[in-house]
Amino acid sequence: MKIRDWLPILGMPIMLLAVQILAIVLVMPMQAAGLVAFEDPESVANPLFFIGILLVFTLFLLLLMRFGGQRFIAVIVGFALFMTFLYIFSSLSLLVLGTTDAAAIVALVGAGAATALLYFYPEWYVIDILGVLISAGVASIFGISLAILPVLVLLVLLAVYDAVSVYRTKHMITLAEGVLKTKAPIMVVVPKRADYSFRREGLTMTEGEERGAYLMGMGDLIMPSILVASSHTFAGAPPVLWILSAPTIGAMAGSLAGLAVLLFFVNKGKPQAGLPPLNGGAIAGFLIGAVLAGSLSWIPFGM
Repeated sequence: MKIRDWLPILGMPIMLLAVQILAIVLVMPMQAAGLVAFEDPESVANPLFFIGILLVFTLFLLLLMRFGGQRFIAVIVGFALFMTFLYIFSSLSLLVLGTTDAAAIVALVGAGAATALLYFYPEWYVIDILGVLISAGVASIFGISLAILPVLVLLVLLAVYDAVSVYRTKHMITLAEGVLKTKAPIMVVVPKRADYSFRREGLTMTEGEERGAYLMGMGDLIMPSILVASSHTFAGAPPVLWILSAPTIGAMAGSLAGLAVLLFFVNKGKPQAGLPPLNGGAIAGFLIGAVLAGSLSWIPFGM
């Protein structure tokens, strides 16, 4: 590949890094707003519950596709996006304004405007900016809701599930294609050309034509970033760079290395499961950082 061919690919690690940094910034306002997904962050049952909900929701979406319910999928995704924006803007508004009523109004207006912008003006840069915000918000919520060990269990289970669903059952490919047909903004878009327009060209292509943009699902941005936010919250290691500890830096660096591996195989032209390299890299990087920092109190039996 020529240098100009690699330049668009750099957009993906930049967005992953942006999600992780923003997720860390959102940790404090999310905690202040009490936006936790689980009451007991230490429980290893939490990731099992998470996986169970994921399986049920995936089956529900596949059934909707099977029986022509694409419009319902668009509505469900739109509602989920609106609620995510609402949580993010609520926490930020409470931090800035301090008053519940004013913060609620600002959050409601902000969430409505962001969701409307995604659906009525879905240009690639709008999708990417708001996609980074959504991904960071979700990663931050689960990062403060799950301690280190449950996050590690969750990332391993999700990596295995992603690999099976892409390479064996292939239902994840079917699900992705079906959701794409609804034009729901659930992924980030990195143009290959300066004149690319998502609104004009979308993701469709004619026979033999190359797609005009690289795509990356928000789940690939969110899942490794959960470990980044969780390590920042629960690892208990001192900061070594800005507010970042060695385990957090390790998780960030590892996820970026995993993304590099993923992009190498993506360029071969076949669908790839993103979470095995992304989650695997984040876990490996975190463990290296935790050992270097001596931050091992999260290991069971008091190690």
